[in-house]
Amino acid sequence: MPDTIHDDLLAGFTPAQPYTTEAAAAAPASPGVHLVLEGSEVIYVGFTGNLRNRLRQHLTGNRDSSVLHQQVGHELDKPGAVATAADIAARLARCEVRWREDDNPQATKEALVLALKPRFNRQVPKPRHSADDEA
Repeated sequence: MPDTIHDDLLAGFTPAQPYTTEAAAAAPASPGVHLVLEGSEVIYVGFTGNLRNRLRQHLTGNRDSSVLHQQVGHELDKPGAVATAADIAARLARCEVRWREDDNPQATKEALVLALKPRFNRQVPKPRHSADDEA
């Protein structure tokens, strides 16, 4: 049975493709939202002012420059052995990536994180309430 809610949330995103430096280089240098997937599971949602640079940074950066890099590293760390940047990049290379240009990427990211609860997003934003909700 298809997950129509999931499909609706991801409308407008590129098709999933292997998360490689080539895929990152093909992304536009514009604001947007990006998703990292393992199989059909969205494991991370991010937003940025430059999709191309941010996707590249997740793959080639370090734990200080990328929350995704940091979170994957924590998962790969073992007692007495910290995962290297190469270990983290190799893990991400087994994932897929999708993106969508967006004029309000932060709001889109927050909505997707609330709906999908990806495991590598450090914190889930709190739902916003209108004044009518509090009455």
